[in-house]
Amino acid sequence: MAEYDSGMGLLDSLAAAFINTFGITQPSRLARRRASWFIFGMLILTLLLVSIGGFLLYVNLRHGATP
Repeated sequence: MAEYDSGMGLLDSLAAAFINTFGITQPSRLARRRASWFIFGMLILTLLLVSIGGFLLYVNLRHGATP
């Protein structure tokens, strides 16, 4: 397998921190890459859900405040 630089240093660091924090057995390079993409997906999904929730709360509070 050829070695490559994907430019995903921050994402790989987050995956490594997650793996090391929870004491997970060190995965292969391919499994670490999959974990990086999975963590990225979960972060985006969480950000999206919090943003939508905040927007809906804002709209409901704003709409309810007008007589």
